[in-house]
Amino acid sequence: MYTIGQVSKMFNLPISTLRYYDKEGLFPDMERASGIRKFTEREIETLRVIECLKKSGLEIKQIKQFMLWCKEGSSTYPQRKELFEEQKKQVEEEIQKLNKTLDMLKFKCWYYDVAIKDGNEQNLSPLPTPDMPEEIKRAYLNSHS
Repeated sequence: MYTIGQVSKMFNLPISTLRYYDKEGLFPDMERASGIRKFTEREIETLRVIECLKKSGLEIKQIKQFMLWCKEGSSTYPQRKELFEEQKKQVEEEIQKLNKTLDMLKFKCWYYDVAIKDGNEQNLSPLPTPDMPEEIKRAYLNSHS
């Protein structure tokens, strides 16, 4: 069993956020001793799922719906799976966008390394250059696609 303070530190979340989640019914079976919340491994795992869903873009209202489906039992497996499939797709799309951004940053770092070494940008035109390293060429092409 964990106290709310321990869980707050464990997840780097304010205590007020954990209280809010509880108030919203996201920990429906949480035990209390003299009014003090006691987090078990079940609530810890629930919190991991909540944080995952939040980071994937879901709002608390949608997470509450997921929790309701969980309470309804196995008949809601298809809805739950669909929710996770959709969030997975969205995260993969975001990763793809971030990879394009990262590739542009890699390319520009290389570009300015060459410009600094040469003292100008003359040898960098036209792009991609024939002597551009393969990794940088891939980054350039991905960031410009």
